[in-house]
Amino acid sequence: MPLPLFQAHALTKRYGDTTVVDQLSFAIAPGECLGVIGPNGAGKTTTIRMALGLTAPDTGRIDFFPREDGTALRMPADARAIKARLGVVSQFDTLDPDFTCAENLRVYGRYFGLGRAAMDPRVPQLLDFAALAQKADARPGDLSGGMKRRLSLARALVNDPALLLLDEPTTGLDPQARHLMWERLQALLQQGKSILLTTHFMDEAERLCNRLLVLDHGRKIAEGTPRALIAEHLEPDVVEVYGQGALALAEEPVLRELAARTEVSGETVFFYTQDARALLNALAAHPQQRMLHRPANLEDLFLKLTGRQIRE
Repeated sequence: MPLPLFQAHALTKRYGDTTVVDQLSFAIAPGECLGVIGPNGAGKTTTIRMALGLTAPDTGRIDFFPREDGTALRMPADARAIKARLGVVSQFDTLDPDFTCAENLRVYGRYFGLGRAAMDPRVPQLLDFAALAQKADARPGDLSGGMKRRLSLARALVNDPALLLLDEPTTGLDPQARHLMWERLQALLQQGKSILLTTHFMDEAERLCNRLLVLDHGRKIAEGTPRALIAEHLEPDVVEVYGQGALALAEEPVLRELAARTEVSGETVFFYTQDARALLNALAAHPQQRMLHRPANLEDLFLKLTGRQIRE
C-alpha cells in the first residue's frame, strides 16, 4: 500500500480561549482527493494555513512526502522543500494585476527556479489546460471570475506539484464556470495528482472527492467516502414538503409515524424514511402541497451532523 503524501497528527490550534482546531488527524494518499467540509468557523482554513506553514500548530505535527525509511519532510522545518512540491489555490485570487496571464505564470515559475528555457514550452500548455489560450496577453482585470480562478489553478501547476491544496476554489463562480473548473480538477486527479480541497458546495464534494472529512468546532466528527457517510448517517429516502400549510403536516401523527425522522427548516418539512412509498401515499391526501421525493445527499448529511443554524 503506498505511503500517504500528507499526514496531520493531532493538530491543535488555539486563539486565546478559543480552540479552532482540536486534535485533528488525517492523511491523503497518492492520487486521492480529500474533501474537508464544515460550517463557517469549523477550522478548515486554519488547517490549510497550518499545512502551508503560515500558522504554527500549538501541538501536533504535519508530515509531507514520507520516504520508505519512515522519515518525512516536516512543516515548518522543511518548508522550502515541501513548497517546491506543492500547488496552492487560496480562497481569494492573488494574481498580479500588472502582468498578463502569460507573465503571471512566467514570474511565478521564477520562484521555483524555472527559467525561460523551462517556462517557454510550459506556459502555453498551462494556458491551454486552463482554457485560456486566447487570453495569454490579457491582464487579470480583463478576465471573468471563472477565468481568474482557472488562471490561479494554472499558476499552482507551474512547478508540476504532487499535491494541491485548494481552499474553496470555486466560490463565487457561476454554474458553467464551476463545472469547467471541476473538469480541470478531475483531469488532474486522472494524472495522479493528490488534492486537499475545502468547499461549501456539497455537489462539488460528492463529484470530486474520494473521501470526506467533516469538521465542526475544530473537531473531526466524521470521515469516509461520500456514499458510505450517507449510508451510515442517513435514511435513504427524503420527501420535502413546502409551501403554504406545509408546516402543519410536520405535526400530523400519521405522517410522523411513517417517517423515521422529521425536520423543519423555514417553510419546508423534511421527512426522512427508509422507504418513501407509504409516506407518499399518505401525502396524496394533500394534493395542494408541493413536494419533492429524492435520495439522501451530502447536504442532508452536512445539516444532520452540523445543524441548520447559521454560523457567522
